[in-house]
Amino acid sequence: MTLAFPNPSRSFDQERNGVYFIGHDGMFQIRFFIEAEALAKNGIALGGKASVETAYLSAFDGLRTSIQQVAGKVYARHRRDSYTLTAADFR
Repeated sequence: MTLAFPNPSRSFDQERNGVYFIGHDGMFQIRFFIEAEALAKNGIALGGKASVETAYLSAFDGLRTSIQQVAGKVYARHRRDSYTLTAADFR
């Protein structure tokens, strides 16, 4: 099976400062967390008048395709049930 992202939902975690999202490999759920720093290093401005949560979720939405591609590559190297994506994963 390959990793797929049929559910576009994502959620912001203020305490960990990043965004959670879910992938699926067949019937298995694979949890991902992307650190805020990784979103910021990908060219998204995370300031302004918007709330922090809105800014991070908008950044995630704008980068969704590349985030999912990186998630797929990380998952293919080491198959586990959860991952944290950092700025280093996007180099």
